[in-house]
Amino acid sequence: MNAEERMTKEQLEEEIRHFRKIFQEIRLFPIGNISDIDEEWRKINERQRCYHYWKRETPCDNCVAMRAATTKEEKGKLEIVNGKIYQVIARYIEVDEKPYVLELIRCLDGDWSIGEINHERLIDMFVHYNDRLYRDAVTDAYNRRYYEDEMKNKKKNAGVALIDLDDFKLHNDTYGHQAGDMALYTVVDIIRKNIRKTDKLIRFGGNEFLLVMPEVTEEVFSQKLQLIQERIYNANVPGYLNLRLSISAGGVLTEGDSIEEAVNRADKLMYQAKATKNKVVTQKDEREQYEKHNQIKQRILVVDDSEMNRAILCEMLKDDFEIIEATNGQECVSLIEQYGKEISLVLLDIVMPIMDGFEILMYMNRNHWIEDVPVIMISSEESENYIRKAFKFGVSDYISRPFDSKVVYQRVFNTIKLYAKQRRLISMVSDQMHEKEKNNQMMVEVLSQIMEFRNGESGLHVVHINTLTRLFLERLVENTDAYNLTPDDCYLISTASAFHDIGKVGIDESILNKPGKLTKEEFETMKEHTLIGASMLDKLEHYKDEKMIKIAYQICRWHHERYDGKGYPDGLTGEQIPIAAQVVSVADVYDALVSKRVYKDAYSHEQAMKMILNGECGAFNLLLMEVLVEIQDKIKEEIRYEA
Repeated sequence: MNAEERMTKEQLEEEIRHFRKIFQEIRLFPIGNISDIDEEWRKINERQRCYHYWKRETPCDNCVAMRAATTKEEKGKLEIVNGKIYQVIARYIEVDEKPYVLELIRCLDGDWSIGEINHERLIDMFVHYNDRLYRDAVTDAYNRRYYEDEMKNKKKNAGVALIDLDDFKLHNDTYGHQAGDMALYTVVDIIRKNIRKTDKLIRFGGNEFLLVMPEVTEEVFSQKLQLIQERIYNANVPGYLNLRLSISAGGVLTEGDSIEEAVNRADKLMYQAKATKNKVVTQKDEREQYEKHNQIKQRILVVDDSEMNRAILCEMLKDDFEIIEATNGQECVSLIEQYGKEISLVLLDIVMPIMDGFEILMYMNRNHWIEDVPVIMISSEESENYIRKAFKFGVSDYISRPFDSKVVYQRVFNTIKLYAKQRRLISMVSDQMHEKEKNNQMMVEVLSQIMEFRNGESGLHVVHINTLTRLFLERLVENTDAYNLTPDDCYLISTASAFHDIGKVGIDESILNKPGKLTKEEFETMKEHTLIGASMLDKLEHYKDEKMIKIAYQICRWHHERYDGKGYPDGLTGEQIPIAAQVVSVADVYDALVSKRVYKDAYSHEQAMKMILNGECGAFNLLLMEVLVEIQDKIKEEIRYEA
């Protein structure tokens, strides 16, 4: 805390005497329990109703006094009330060692004027500031910052859905990023057209969206998600007619918990939906599925224009399966559209009026049903061309007439069992991947808290390095294949980046958190953290040959090396430095520059970029410098740095 923030009662009275010459309103809020500032501020509002000054009945959404109390820093804002502009400044101070927030308010209308040329621009800035701050540039939906600032901790009755655009990476890789952006925009446009103005749509991640629908019934919420899923599936992406869209969504009702807690529950249902893709799973669906479990037989669709053939098949299968029938291709299509994936198997004849079996298969391929609903072709046509053509269209099996009832039953049973096993495996892999991602994220956050406890750096440093490394690698792989990095390599490097500074646990705290410049001897001691971290990893006898630990070792030891050999600890040059360490090195320098430290204030993004590109922080790989320039907007979008 700065010295000017500590004062006696007499000094405070003197300051207030000066402030009264400038500010119309001066307010002092005593703070009790700093560890629970939300509760403390609720008590303050109960006592003093600070928001009554603005003639409001509820606390302000953006309370600078509370923010000042939380951060122990000066905070400010401009407030527009009844057409007047007010300047509000809040300062955290300690008076006779007791904490307070001093709030200063003045109306700018009386003694401030706005030049005619800049008037419209300034008004536009005030009116649209939140739009620019809280809007995603690609889709114009709300962004993750809006969720963190305005939604996350709220408790309201609402439907909460996580919506994931299926195969988004495939769209990007196949058609390019412009097609990916257009796909995202199309999804958002469809969702917007099918929700109310009071509903909130947020771009939650790269291809994930969060939909919050206040005061909605479970039935309406479920129907709305199904409608959105259906309309997205039937949509065309402008300029990319071959691009097929689908979403996987999980939806829950808040049930008295916070939006964040509801999002966590919706996330699990979304991953269930992703096991089969193009699916919506809600709490309602889960309950109904549980009630139906082991009570309803699996459904088989028999498609044949011969009543006798249908009767024979029904007789063979009716004891263990629910049978529905279609007498021609059009009826078959109608039933598939009606029941969808609730059909476990289609037994399909080839030669039929109106639409033959091959036309049905073409329809199922065109609409991607063949991927989820297995088909066994049943026909007296035994020509190799027919059979080859049927398998080319994706049938699972081919049975010739006349029927052997035991053979038909066993083939039907085996096909249904095979597809069910495949779905379970997909679901299991999806759950495992989700669990792995969650565990890795937990590890990163635990490390960040350890480093925050031990070091003067923000606990977010580890999280930021993880994100920056991922962004660097994504673009590096796009720009060059010189390093032969696979997606698994990129994932391991991003995860291992969390270990880059673990060696600092072995550095004396007086050096580690020294507010001023280090002496030459102290700096030599600080440099040892690279060797300490590498040594810690090298002593992991059971795991040191694992790829993850090898990469973490490279990062720990060499993330302070420089391309011209002037780094430490080994003075490596150029490509002697492993690419994992090179990437983390740039990420580490950037985050250190734009973050506040015990020995310095934060630089702006522009200052940091200039310092790195001008070589003020050492020499780096020119290819990585190009990548840094290309991803700088993405960095500002994904990482929120305090101004």
